Amino acid sequence: MKKIMLLLSFIACAFSTMMSQVLTVSEEIPLSSDVSYEVIGELGKQILLFRNRKTEFEVQAFNAQMKQSWSKELTLDRRLPTVLGIVPTQEDFTLLYSYRQKGNTLIKAHRYDPAANLVDSSMLINLGYLFFTPRFELIRSEDRSKLLVFYVENQDIVHAYSFDLPTQSLLWEHKFTLDDFLYSRDFIQALVDNRGQANFIFQKDNFRSRRKEHYYQVYTYNGAGEPITTNIPMDEYLSYDVFFEADNLNNQIIAAGLYADNNTERAMGFFYLRVNPKSANQPLIKFTPFSEDFLQNLLGRDYRESKGLNEASVREIVLRRDGGALLIAERNKQLQRRTSTTSRVYYDPSERNLVDFYYEEVFVLSIHPDGQLHWETILHKKQYSQDDNGMFSSYFLFETPGRLRFLFNDEIRYENTVSEYVINGLGEYDRNSLFSTTKLDLRLRFRAATQISPTELVIPSERRNRLKLVRLTY
Repeated sequence: MKKIMLLLSFIACAFSTMMSQVLTVSEEIPLSSDVSYEVIGELGKQILLFRNRKTEFEVQAFNAQMKQSWSKELTLDRRLPTVLGIVPTQEDFTLLYSYRQKGNTLIKAHRYDPAANLVDSSMLINLGYLFFTPRFELIRSEDRSKLLVFYVENQDIVHAYSFDLPTQSLLWEHKFTLDDFLYSRDFIQALVDNRGQANFIFQKDNFRSRRKEHYYQVYTYNGAGEPITTNIPMDEYLSYDVFFEADNLNNQIIAAGLYADNNTERAMGFFYLRVNPKSANQPLIKFTPFSEDFLQNLLGRDYRESKGLNEASVREIVLRRDGGALLIAERNKQLQRRTSTTSRVYYDPSERNLVDFYYEEVFVLSIHPDGQLHWETILHKKQYSQDDNGMFSSYFLFETPGRLRFLFNDEIRYENTVSEYVINGLGEYDRNSLFSTTKLDLRLRFRAATQISPTELVIPSERRNRLKLVRLTY
């Protein structure tokens, strides 16, 4: 009986928890030669996994029981192609890659059907001869029909290209620079909307000595006419962290973030920003300080009156249909320390640096379209790990029309409990324990999970350089 149970742990397994969740686990997949992998999603009732081995590229398919049903090698140009990204839809997926030919740099797109058969191949653009290897950035639109590709030359020249993926055609290309512009210092984010319009967001003068001049700059271009530059003053505050999103429903740009007073290392409140670069209306920006009750509940023993919040990051924003937003932030930090196998006080070559990763409370702020706070919620958790880049920490946001689910590992260890917070539209929440990984041989990477339907997601599990795919069904 024991041998049978051990054998079952190595094959696909499914079981129900007390709360009616069903887990289905794939067999182990060795990762020894993989550079990277990506869960494409569910197409044709199969979960597709893309594997990048630098010179070989493969798609593997898993059925409803998470047993591998087929695999197929993808043939790209034999000139050391570099995969830039994959954009899936419900009917197909597009793989974009770059390569060099006779000294020129080219970007190509392959579209595949659910069986990974090549159905279309297009040369998107020939960039000509480049004396350096560009670092391409890819930004997808909300409906995944448009793609923005850009790279930066010499830290001050931005080369941007907007593509329509269904037709695999170039919508426009554009090159620009700004006054007193340094990419590594000023760049914040790039967006592309469902029409192919690009917005580049920069921050200027985010220094204590120049906080009166601090502002955001939105550079907008859609291929027709001249670009539009919109400056948004920060009212003598400094920026701590921010996240921008294209609001396709209301044809505007929404941002929410944390602001500082005179120290960029400590946030004193949050702000909401709304702008339509093509409108004559002035951008709206609203600042709201944290209440002492909120900080005390969030920080607990670390609370110090009127000292604000540090060691936090804005993870994402969720847009409301009325033009408001939910700001989602997480407390996190890294601590580096040195360790040695001896007690000597002089230089010891056996010493090495260890990095401790802490991912703690998540807080959610719901903000009205006028910038006023609707509600605030704190989701408590404590995650600690060492020398793993925090890959098993943080959370995955599972979105449904009526509520949000935050899924996470309670502790970062081999035998662990997986939990969730479920939040409704009023900020009320429940905390549930979903299942235990004891005897399942799982280490779940929730940040790399993929939602495949309103009731299902796929979570990669990595342990001892072996991958399992875990399908969680509500």
